[in-house]
Amino acid sequence: MSDAHFTATVPQEFLQSLLQEKILAIRNSLRPGQQQMGDWQFGPLAVSAVPGAGKSTGMAAAVAIAIARQYQIAAESRPSSRRHIVVVTFTRSASANIKLKIREYLKQLSLPQTGFAVYTLHGLALNIASRHPNLSALELENVTLITPSQSHRFIRTAVEQWINQNPELYSRLLEGHQFDGEETERLRRQSVLRTEVLPDLATTVIHEAKSSGILPEKLREWSQQTTDKYAILGVAAGLYEQYQNLMRSRDFIDYDDMILASLRVLENDSARRIEQNQVFAVFEDEAQDSSPLQTKLLEILASNQGEEAGALVLESSPRSPHSLLPTPYSPLNLVRVGDPNQAINSTFTPADPIYFREFCGVCDRLGKLATMDQAGRSTRIIIAAANFALEWVNSFYLHKNQRSPFLSQNIRPVDTSDPQKNANPLPVGRGLELYTPRDIYQTVELLSQRIVELFTQDPTESSGAILVRENRQGRWLAEMLTPVCNEHKITLYDVGERDRRSHIPQEMLGLLQFCDRPHSPDYLKAALEVLVQRQLIPTQDLNALASLPEEFLYPGPLAELQTDTVQKAAHLCRSILRARLELPLYQLIAFLALTLKYEQAELATADKLAERVNQQIAENNSMAAMLSALSEIVTSERFEPVETDDLDARYTRRGQLTIITMHKAKGLDWDYVFMPFLHENLIPGKFWVPPKSQFLGDFTLSEVARAQIRSAIHGESNLPDVSQAWEQAKHLKTSEEYRLLYVAMTRAKRLLWMSASHQAPFTWSKPENLQEQAPCPVFPALKRQFSECVVTGAT
Repeated sequence: MSDAHFTATVPQEFLQSLLQEKILAIRNSLRPGQQQMGDWQFGPLAVSAVPGAGKSTGMAAAVAIAIARQYQIAAESRPSSRRHIVVVTFTRSASANIKLKIREYLKQLSLPQTGFAVYTLHGLALNIASRHPNLSALELENVTLITPSQSHRFIRTAVEQWINQNPELYSRLLEGHQFDGEETERLRRQSVLRTEVLPDLATTVIHEAKSSGILPEKLREWSQQTTDKYAILGVAAGLYEQYQNLMRSRDFIDYDDMILASLRVLENDSARRIEQNQVFAVFEDEAQDSSPLQTKLLEILASNQGEEAGALVLESSPRSPHSLLPTPYSPLNLVRVGDPNQAINSTFTPADPIYFREFCGVCDRLGKLATMDQAGRSTRIIIAAANFALEWVNSFYLHKNQRSPFLSQNIRPVDTSDPQKNANPLPVGRGLELYTPRDIYQTVELLSQRIVELFTQDPTESSGAILVRENRQGRWLAEMLTPVCNEHKITLYDVGERDRRSHIPQEMLGLLQFCDRPHSPDYLKAALEVLVQRQLIPTQDLNALASLPEEFLYPGPLAELQTDTVQKAAHLCRSILRARLELPLYQLIAFLALTLKYEQAELATADKLAERVNQQIAENNSMAAMLSALSEIVTSERFEPVETDDLDARYTRRGQLTIITMHKAKGLDWDYVFMPFLHENLIPGKFWVPPKSQFLGDFTLSEVARAQIRSAIHGESNLPDVSQAWEQAKHLKTSEEYRLLYVAMTRAKRLLWMSASHQAPFTWSKPENLQEQAPCPVFPALKRQFSECVVTGAT
């Protein structure tokens, strides 16, 4: 894994005196919860840390102290084996941050900056797999790494192949719970199934199953335990199998394959001993977001089975038989740090907080649970508001006799002697401000006034962010706030704008495929989706338009009169097709970029893309070659958007107002946090079955499959039926939305601004269509509890 080890020659007297003093100095500078990490020497340890508790600082200090202790052991007896500490983080940025902190602590200890290695999970898996290619069955120079999404061509191809091979099951889906045989409706349902329902089912199940080491055969076995009309798990197994066959035939791998490859290596006794003998301990950050395979990989590496360790004593988890749990006699040198209350990824990734909760429970019984409940990030009233929201939601679920979304763990302010500079800072104004505007337009007025007040008082030393639930809200807000920010010279950074630039190759591919085959329902629908996402045409039933491409694009004199929205969409599509006939190939991407009304940075990215594609097709200047080059770029995901700004610390820069989603805000903080549009239809939201797929029933296939797979993995004796699985999925969704609200609230340091207007859009694809919207249930409770923070005159 690394050449880092503990064999450097250090004078013994130094190790015995000065080093111990420096260890104690670092240890004593930590908070009580952090000190528990710093005191770790061996065995399992679970650390439950509230937001802002300083877990990365505590982890970095604990790693440095553990390295120092290895030097002490080496000086007292003999040099230890070539072992080091492995630190696993969730993201590359977190990896860089904690690596820097560990080095700083080692510098304070006057020790070499070695003895540890920091990885993301997939970086660790790749590192193991690449060193044992014969065992991992991965030849990295011959494979391409992809992230399969619902629109990925492998997913779409797997769907088409499954349909061709399973006409009976497909017909059952097509008929749904009621069908009169009308041809137009049949075509519409075919479009919905082939482009939405089945790709969504495939993507969800592939992630869920592979991340738990589940093969298609096991899904088929579980399907036999269900009685649903559609045999959902059986359909999912077939889609998964087709996808796997395609991946193998084209030498493609996904991120789950990397973890599976590393586990194949560790199944070999010799290779496992080699890897384990290099590892003294494993520290895991963000453990609440672990998947079953991640848990298994880290536990194997942390199982200290070196020559001195003796036999490994572990228990199997009742929820996941391949996961190992520590016992009092287990040499499992594993420190897992996380916060179950910040688990916000389990409804769209295979992350499952149940494994970290289970680990915490076992460690608690062993006396190996550390609690970091003091946090210095936020002013006291923001802490009080976050704690109240947590307790209110738990009480709400208790009255409904449902499992609580939160672990009952309140945030406490730090002690007055805490070393953190400006810990629990003084509030700005009331610290918490609660507004109930008339509508979203008054929301923008109130928001603008407060932003101008704050940023003109302290233009360069403070940071602020507007946290939104959806990217569409962020885009609308950016348009509304740009004139105000320009007038008052406030830097406005819309994170969603950069995300949209990264989608440019996919958008160009979708439009050019339509140009090449305009009569393909799939390609027409994909092009229309791009136009809707870019807000060039109104949201409408695209399946109905795409089911009969010729009638939509060139309606005859006897065709039914098109509505204005349909005419607008058809006119734009025809103009794109006309450009295909009139322009040379090398100008098409530039034309499409202008058609989509790209802004400056997007145009620069499109120019970069056009230059690269035109270079690749220089010797074969054809539409087929251009589509092939674009497909390769989209599939390999190796195209970076052009950045017109320096993006160092791009989200939290001083003097900047950032618009960012609540999900992306996790791990960040700002002096001022604004949370508009807190409505019940989004938080906690409802599991909504789109009208176009309601012919299948009052549920979605993908969420039913996810709930059934998790029930099986958790070891439940009976799989839930469709209605039970749908209820479980709804509970998982609403619980996670409340945790997301909690995460968003705890990003604020000095001011938390929250609002829920009386009127708001039902869907943010049409923000102009306002209607009465109920607030998020937590919001009125906050207003009652913190009545002094309610801003009057805003209704």
